[in-house]
Amino acid sequence: MTSSSHRAGILLAALACVLVGASFTAGGALVDYPHAGGQAVRYGVACLLLAWPARRAGGRGRLAALRARQWVLAATVAGVGMVGFNLSVLAAERSAQPAVPGVLVGCAPIVVAVLVPLAARRRPTPAGTAGAAMVAAGAFVVQGWGGTDLPGLLWSVAALGGEVGFALLAAPLVAPLGPLLLSACVCGLAAVEAAVIGVVMDGTGVLRVPTGAEAAALGWQAVVATVIGFVCWYAGMQRLGAERATLFSGLIPVSAALTAPLVALGTLGAAQLAGSALVAAGVAVGASRRPDRAGRPAAQVRAPALAAARPAPARR
Repeated sequence: MTSSSHRAGILLAALACVLVGASFTAGGALVDYPHAGGQAVRYGVACLLLAWPARRAGGRGRLAALRARQWVLAATVAGVGMVGFNLSVLAAERSAQPAVPGVLVGCAPIVVAVLVPLAARRRPTPAGTAGAAMVAAGAFVVQGWGGTDLPGLLWSVAALGGEVGFALLAAPLVAPLGPLLLSACVCGLAAVEAAVIGVVMDGTGVLRVPTGAEAAALGWQAVVATVIGFVCWYAGMQRLGAERATLFSGLIPVSAALTAPLVALGTLGAAQLAGSALVAAGVAVGASRRPDRAGRPAAQVRAPALAAARPAPARR
């Protein structure tokens, strides 16, 4: 991996997580909109926007070449890492303060820093583990800790699983599909899955005409956080591997905390600044280390298909 490719991967992964974090501020306008229906709209619009450029890039042939196991994996990415993640966060916030799922999701870099090397039958590197721990600690400092009960804690753990799954489950699909087609594929699957869940949960109330603010928020999340954010994320993962790319997920609560004051949904204080600096230091420690002995990012080393405002994890 050349230094220019490594730098590009860092910039792409960082941009993706900053955009996702900022989308949480927009998500504040969707509190009263049907949750599953809103996700179906968001991912459906994103899929339509991605479909044409993906097709021009030869997407039809790549999709036709996918095996049944890979389709199942893509559907699991959508179900676990997208729809499941969002619904888990929403369920957690019924009885937990938003910071609780935020702190748990901030631990994703630590989990990935351990799982990816073990899956590749190698030991976690000290630099990778230390960097991930610094990122998680920074996310905690940014968000603090809030009150919760057992269901809130369990749903927060489920959200952590969704965040980890979003990175690891997609890793084997980046090479055969590429960032553009993979983003279109998982968005289309997520739209269908969210629509089915919405019909089961809300019946005829699964959708309604959004207000102006809700339409703007849905548009932001579909175009900026999903279309741009997902393509940048998978392009960054393609260059860095899942292990390094996931370090940048620590920027999600930082971005949410830093953008919240812009719309009067939070304050920017010493804790947010100190935590942001700690996240940046952790990313620098973990992402700057050398690639594995084969010289390839971790996501390309036959990774198996492993079966933030009131700062909180942004709705992916």
